[in-house]
Amino acid sequence: MTKDTALTGRAREHLFSRVASMRKPEVLERAEPVDLRLVGNKFTDFATLPGYDELRLQRLIGEKLGLENPYFRMHDARITARTNIGGRELLNFSCYDYLGLNGHPEVVAAAKQAIDRYGISASASRHVAGERPVHRSLERALADHYSADDALVFVSGYATNVSVIGQLAGPKDLVISDAAVHNSAVMGSVLSGASRRSFAHNDLDNLEQILAGVRNKFERVLIVVEGLYSMDGDFPDLPRLIEIKKRFHAWLMVDEAHALGVLGRRGYGLFEHYSVDPREVDIWMGTLSKTLAGCGGYIAGSAVMVDYLRLMAGAFVYSVGMPPVVAASVEKAVELMHREPERVARLQSNSRHFQAYAKKKGLDTGNGSGLAVIPIIVGESIATVMLSQELYNRGINVQPVLYPAVPVKSSRLRFFVTAMHTQEDIETAVDTIAEEMAKLPERLRLLKVPV
Repeated sequence: MTKDTALTGRAREHLFSRVASMRKPEVLERAEPVDLRLVGNKFTDFATLPGYDELRLQRLIGEKLGLENPYFRMHDARITARTNIGGRELLNFSCYDYLGLNGHPEVVAAAKQAIDRYGISASASRHVAGERPVHRSLERALADHYSADDALVFVSGYATNVSVIGQLAGPKDLVISDAAVHNSAVMGSVLSGASRRSFAHNDLDNLEQILAGVRNKFERVLIVVEGLYSMDGDFPDLPRLIEIKKRFHAWLMVDEAHALGVLGRRGYGLFEHYSVDPREVDIWMGTLSKTLAGCGGYIAGSAVMVDYLRLMAGAFVYSVGMPPVVAASVEKAVELMHREPERVARLQSNSRHFQAYAKKKGLDTGNGSGLAVIPIIVGESIATVMLSQELYNRGINVQPVLYPAVPVKSSRLRFFVTAMHTQEDIETAVDTIAEEMAKLPERLRLLKVPV
């Protein structure tokens, strides 16, 4: 057996001991014993789970105000700059197919060829019998994109962060992340058992202050940031992050989920935007579900790191291999992104026009960069949902983002601008938002909603 197909004895022992420790039952001492005669259904009724009462209250308030649930609406076909919901065509800003590659004829052809050759499923984990040439080919393409030694693809973007961070850090280490980093990175930090800190969003002075105070207390330190933040549409100072991570002897991990295909002259991501050698970043992470029009996640970096994760990361080792049809179509999307930079130019032009026009109309776009992810800050959650519904009634599909996903009184409509939108689409949407925003105070007053 080669190192690619079997764990070494030491690695196997380490992995099994780690799994065993995670499974070890823990007996918690309670201040007072539970009297089972009085419990009833308190701990068996799923409706008693934490947070469920709040969900029911939110729905009740929505019903009383005549507001529809804005989530889980059924789209009848592929969504682009337009979508069909319940037989209605709407202008759509809730799709992160940033370059319009989902449904591209070459992507579709690559998918069909893969289905003809491999079927749909890999039918096993890649360790067992799920390895296919398209997996390695896609990983090579992603590694080359970042000038990295190697890359590894996972069947879930969320699980990529959870598993990779959970495996690379341990109890003697520190994971320090931007306060606005994705939940998957936070959960990976929890899984790792490492100490955890967060620094104020995009405040690298704060990051330095924390590291200066605690770095000597830990063995390994992992700094986690995003290439383009999914709620605010802004991005970090990569050159300074690289300087900081070198000075404090840390690893730097950049989550490129929303940055790939968006930032940089050719859409190569945060490193191209700053003209930085991508090899200066230790761990590149991204998802395949946005610009690359597929599903899953990836890690790119050193050969040693990728080899380690291939053999040790639970979400890879214990998951079925990525469906070959997805791997083949994503690889074609990578090729198209590289071959057709005009798509990136169109996306960036559309995004900047949206932000500039929104500001001209007096709308609050926050501190975003004006690239792909553009928030319209409303403030109160109920007002945000109400505005979303009025836009929906007028043929514009955009989703509200509410507390606790964003800070209190910063609820917003999150617009995903793509290369598929036209200038007319953008101006129609912004004009409509401005009109409906102006009506909100009176609507809220009539409904006796506090503002």
